[in-house]
Amino acid sequence: MLEVKSVTRMFGQKAAVDRASFRIDGPAFVGIIGRSGAGKSTFLRMMNRLVDASSGEILVDGCNVLALKGREARAWQSQCAMIFQQFNLVPRMDVASNVLHGILNRRSTLQTMFNHWPRADILRALEILDRLGIAEQAPKRAEALSGGQQQRVAIARALMQDPRIILADEPIASLDPMNAQVVMDTLKRINVEDGRMVIANLHTLDTARRYCDRVIGMRDGRIVFDGTPDQLSTGVARDIYGADASFNESATSTAIPADAAADKDWAAQMLA
Repeated sequence: MLEVKSVTRMFGQKAAVDRASFRIDGPAFVGIIGRSGAGKSTFLRMMNRLVDASSGEILVDGCNVLALKGREARAWQSQCAMIFQQFNLVPRMDVASNVLHGILNRRSTLQTMFNHWPRADILRALEILDRLGIAEQAPKRAEALSGGQQQRVAIARALMQDPRIILADEPIASLDPMNAQVVMDTLKRINVEDGRMVIANLHTLDTARRYCDRVIGMRDGRIVFDGTPDQLSTGVARDIYGADASFNESATSTAIPADAAADKDWAAQMLA
């Protein structure tokens, strides 16, 4: 259970997030919508402890994660995985190693320097990549992949953490409609099949309506809507985005089946 109580973040005299409050009682897929600068990204970064809140509480099963310090805060970050708009991969590193970096904080500095990983972790990384349909990309450098493939690698890295909650900050903003659908389908499948809570910042109303169980609208740092997708009418959207906003955006296309075959020679080398 997630309960957000009057969470506020001030930057000088301006409230980037202003007394946000809501509650989620299960592994829902929640979309946060609003114009750029509405406070969506700041809120997710507070929840992941990348940015400190000025006041308020975020309770996860009764524990205020905003009060955690040091090792406990880092442990929470591993349970609350973050997916970014620009992927945040290591471009020259191979895909599998990028995925394995999801558990970097569990490894010693020496093991990290020599890129040494236990066999069980390598097999798990390959299994996750296979599940997401990109196992054949495992030996390639991340920079060689398309944007949609890179975002799926970022999702795989998040899954490697085995998190309770996945936060996705504009995960499809940099993608074409076809790849956007593949990424959103992947996040929805993880939500349904794994029972993991997913909270995603989204620009596109059609995407929120299609994938989300619940939609939260933010404007000028405040929550101005909290309801189901079918309650997200044009009038409500105008309240969130402003009267001059356009609501005709969509992210609908046919997903391209991915080849799930792994590179056996490379895998053998990694496992050696």
